[in-house]
Amino acid sequence: MSKSLNTIYIPAIGGAALVIGLAYGLANRDYAKDKIQRLEDRVAQVETHATTHAETATGLRAQLAQVEAEAAEAVALAMSASLTEPAPKPEGTYGLGRQALPEEIAAWDVDIRPDGTGLPPGRGDVWTGDEVFADYCAACHGDFAEGVDNWPVLAGGFDTLADKDPVKTVGSYWPYLSTVWDYVHRSMPFGGAQTLTDDEVYAIVAYILYSNDLVDDDFELSHENFAEVAMYNTDGFIVDDRAETEYPIWSGEPCMENCKDRVEITMRASILDVTPADGEDQAAAGHSMSDQQEEVVIMASTTAQDAAAPMAAALDPALVASGEKVFRKCASCHMVGDGAKNRSGPHLTGIMGRTQGSIDGFSYSGGFQTAANEGRVWDEEAMAAFLTKPKSYMAGTKMSFAGLRNEKDIDAIIAYLRSFDG
Repeated sequence: MSKSLNTIYIPAIGGAALVIGLAYGLANRDYAKDKIQRLEDRVAQVETHATTHAETATGLRAQLAQVEAEAAEAVALAMSASLTEPAPKPEGTYGLGRQALPEEIAAWDVDIRPDGTGLPPGRGDVWTGDEVFADYCAACHGDFAEGVDNWPVLAGGFDTLADKDPVKTVGSYWPYLSTVWDYVHRSMPFGGAQTLTDDEVYAIVAYILYSNDLVDDDFELSHENFAEVAMYNTDGFIVDDRAETEYPIWSGEPCMENCKDRVEITMRASILDVTPADGEDQAAAGHSMSDQQEEVVIMASTTAQDAAAPMAAALDPALVASGEKVFRKCASCHMVGDGAKNRSGPHLTGIMGRTQGSIDGFSYSGGFQTAANEGRVWDEEAMAAFLTKPKSYMAGTKMSFAGLRNEKDIDAIIAYLRSFDG
């Protein structure tokens, strides 16, 4: 029995091995064939890319040669052409942008000519300008256009343009009123440009003119009388003729050595536009009164012999406190209280009951000098009249202050000043 099983099993096992070996051989043959095919495809791809790159390189070389030829031709043309000839105009257009619409042109066409051309209809008086200026401009330019900190001063500075440090304001320097109107209309107030109405612009410009003593307090500016206003420095400018008078001097061969016998320093730089807060620093920085500065006077001060005069009546603390707030309009030019000193206006300590225009060493206007010689005194009636309309009360004063229109404010500031009578 076992013999017959061996006879059967052995041939069966050998046949299976033969079949497996045959299958494995066929599989290896197919794999090798596929790998060969992939390698042949890759070789074909590389050959194709090589041909393409070669053609690309040939094309680039041709383009480079063309650009070099055009550049050489352009250089030769530039060398032979006159440098004064204009560049050739390109043919056609670039296809960018469009024609501006009439309304778009009108929105930009807001400039004003010196003769008033371009002004819109409107009007504004000095008193309205005082109020509008206080609302929109005083934070930077001061209530009287005297400037705050380093913000520009708009009033005063007359006859200083020839000084070492000229004060260039609307009054002392600007030659055309159209520049003032145009600038205020176009750029002010700061942070809210072009929010003012035309009438508000007219009023502000009228107030600036008044602050510079160029018009009276009852003046009204309009498009009708605009060209009649004469600016102080209208004739202070000349036509720019440097092309004829100076350019030829510098068009020759420049001197490169031994041009002068000697060189010396004739001027030195100076620090400008430094505005200390107040007190001694401000006086030390040159902000005290000088011959060239505009005199700004709210009220005259007192003489030493009158310093002991008592107050006429007891003061209302609430009224004094209100007056202290109103006095902020005066504080940019005047000091009051212990240690007060003259600024652009005299100090006001002990003002009530004192002789007008009597502070020693302060340069008063002619009107105040006359008042001092006549022995006129600052009583409540005189002070109220002065604070209402300074230029009407004191002829010749150069103070840039339109006055107080509210009687309560006048009473309050008088009470505040009386509180420093001693």
